[in-house]
Amino acid sequence: MKKIISTAIAMLCTIIPATGQQTKTVKLKVIETSDVHGHFFPWDFMEGKPLKGTLTRANTYIEKERNKYGDNLLLIDNGDILQGQPCVYWSNVVMPEDENLAASVINYMRYDAETVGNHDIEPGHKVYDKWIREVRCPLLGANIVKEGTKNGEASPNNIYTGLQPYSVHYKDGVKICVIGMLTPAIPNWLNKSIWKGIEFEEMVSCAKKWIKYIQDHERPDLIFGLFHSGKDGGIATKEYEENATAAVAKEVPGFDIIFFGHDHQVHNEWITNKAGEQVLIIDPSCYVRNVAEAEIELTYENDKLKKKDIKGKIVSVLDEEIDQKMINHFKSKIETVKQYVGQKIGRFEAPVYTRESFFGNSAFSDLIHNLQLQITQADISLTAPLSFNATIKAGDVTMADMFKLYRFENLLFVLRMTGEEVRKHLEYSYDMWTNTMSSPEDHALRLNVNAKEDQQRTGFQYYTFNFDSACGIDYEVDLTKPDGEKVKILRMSNGEPFNEQKWYKVAMNSYRANGGGELLTHGAGIPKDSLDQRVISHTEMDQRHYLTEEIRRMGTINPQPNSNWRFVPEEWTKPALERDRKLLFGQ
Repeated sequence: MKKIISTAIAMLCTIIPATGQQTKTVKLKVIETSDVHGHFFPWDFMEGKPLKGTLTRANTYIEKERNKYGDNLLLIDNGDILQGQPCVYWSNVVMPEDENLAASVINYMRYDAETVGNHDIEPGHKVYDKWIREVRCPLLGANIVKEGTKNGEASPNNIYTGLQPYSVHYKDGVKICVIGMLTPAIPNWLNKSIWKGIEFEEMVSCAKKWIKYIQDHERPDLIFGLFHSGKDGGIATKEYEENATAAVAKEVPGFDIIFFGHDHQVHNEWITNKAGEQVLIIDPSCYVRNVAEAEIELTYENDKLKKKDIKGKIVSVLDEEIDQKMINHFKSKIETVKQYVGQKIGRFEAPVYTRESFFGNSAFSDLIHNLQLQITQADISLTAPLSFNATIKAGDVTMADMFKLYRFENLLFVLRMTGEEVRKHLEYSYDMWTNTMSSPEDHALRLNVNAKEDQQRTGFQYYTFNFDSACGIDYEVDLTKPDGEKVKILRMSNGEPFNEQKWYKVAMNSYRANGGGELLTHGAGIPKDSLDQRVISHTEMDQRHYLTEEIRRMGTINPQPNSNWRFVPEEWTKPALERDRKLLFGQ
């Protein structure tokens, strides 16, 4: 009987041929961090208190996902990791002989790929060249090329030493390529000495050539972008756009997902490219409050990829438990940095608040102005608030307070400017900063309620780090006047006449001196290619270093507003500014 059944089955198999159809499903997860800015550990070294946004919380979430996905998890970071919290400055400047702390953290967390951010270039060659050597995962920069090779062919040999244009990853038989790019606006912010030997290519054209190269040479199943460039907007020149992620997604078919950052905003959306395909673009914002992740399900039939299912998600990690193993691993470093930021520098007899800088003369901004003039012996000082709501209390001033006083590692420059250029520079600043009032009920400040959670605008229409005020001159800002006509310079603060045709020595930070915010170029009307010719001098080390040394030399300071400028007419501006203060900061 068994033999008869077997024979029957065999006959049936010859009548009905087997299809041989083999189906395989692979599930992957990709997790991105971006714009970490030194938020490694659950301690705010500036404020001296616990910190919610931190890689030690993100790593708890990442490890849970590793347990679910195993080797099918790809962990990537999008740059701006070398500047921010004091722990990275300590590593970059105070203890440069040790392995860079940012490299140690990247290696500990087992990142698969890392893109270079603009704040990873700003510390200078000595810091980032060493960091590049120490990071064990691929460091990506397809548009960061050796000088003299800009806009050349897609060749790995043209990429800056130590970087790669893309990385290749294999996950359960799936081949993934990740292309990394950096916003090409670096020359607008940083002095050329900082990026000597490097050029930065426009992103759309760079993406086109590397997509073709990868499709021809690698034939991957998935192509991701990892871009340190915002969605859109920012600086736009004839050569490039600062924030070009949306443009690349639309104009360059081939990407499945673009993970991005730089603009410190949350994004999770689909864009249709010119081939009619859907591309996910996703950005977790900054300071490790969130991670961006993509869940991917690939379906193969007979080893051929037939279907891609991609879902993007922003995940808050603020309530994750702290990874205690990671804390223990870096315990000695954490304690050393705490000792460093606890050093006493001097003493303030009065507190200073960054928030006051938005409403007129403030002790905070004027302290920086006065120190800049003392250090450089310039005629005029320009500065903007680099923090939204920081406080330095009266009493002992520590190294931690110096990071609140001056947040980033800019250099201090002195430029030659005419009086007319100084006025036009200020006009451009106050046009971004303030409204044109047509009645007493209008806003004094140019606000945007939709930008309240934007970490760089914090409720303003424009970036607050471009709100320059001046010291060394007395002036009024008339909010009833149209843009370009608000600023009236009355005199030099020493009583001498102010002359629009006279040349003045003007102190400012390196970001501004190199065209950052376009106040010198679009505002003052100085051609970008002539800014270098205006430089009288600049410091070798970062501005915070010199501010610290000056406060240490002085010992005790009683910071007060200079009262050298004001908003007018005061019967309109004073009540309007109080209303706007409540909108920005509450009661």
